Amino acid sequence: MTPVRRPAHPVTRLAPVALAGTLVLTGCSDSGSDSDQAELSVSAAYMPQPVSDSMAAGYLTITNKGGTKDALTSVTSDVGQVTAHETVDSAMQEVKSLDVPAHGQLVFKSGGNHLMFENLKRKPKQGETVSVELHFAQSDPVTVEMPVKSATYNPKTGH
Repeated sequence: MTPVRRPAHPVTRLAPVALAGTLVLTGCSDSGSDSDQAELSVSAAYMPQPVSDSMAAGYLTITNKGGTKDALTSVTSDVGQVTAHETVDSAMQEVKSLDVPAHGQLVFKSGGNHLMFENLKRKPKQGETVSVELHFAQSDPVTVEMPVKSATYNPKTGH
C-alpha cells in the first residue's frame, strides 16, 4: 500500500516566510542606547523662588542615552524670556547653544550652566510649577514642568 501524501497545511507553508520576515525586521530594529539618534530625558528640574520681580534662574539635567550628540538651542516659557548661560571664570555669559554629548549629560546647576528667566510676566512662588519647553538642534522639543522651590533650596542629588 502506498502512503497517502497530503499537501502541507497553508499555515505550515507560510511559517518559513514569516520567520524570515521576522529575522529581517529584527536586524533593522533600533538597538536602544547604541542608536544613531540622541535619546534625551530631563531630570532634577527646579527653579528657586525668585527674589527679584523680573529675573529668576532654573536648573535641570538633560541626559542623552543615545549614540549621537545633540545641542540645546533655545528654551521658551510662558513666564518670560529664557536664555541659557554658562559660567566661565566666575563670570556668566549667554550662549546660543550647549552640547548634550552622546552617552552623557548637560547639567545646569548653581555656579555653572543655568537658565536665566528675564522680564518675568509674573513672579513664580514656592509650590507652583513653571512650564518650559527645551528646543534642540536634532531632537523634538521637550516640555518640562519645573517646580518652584524655596530661594535657598540646595538639591542633595541630581546636580
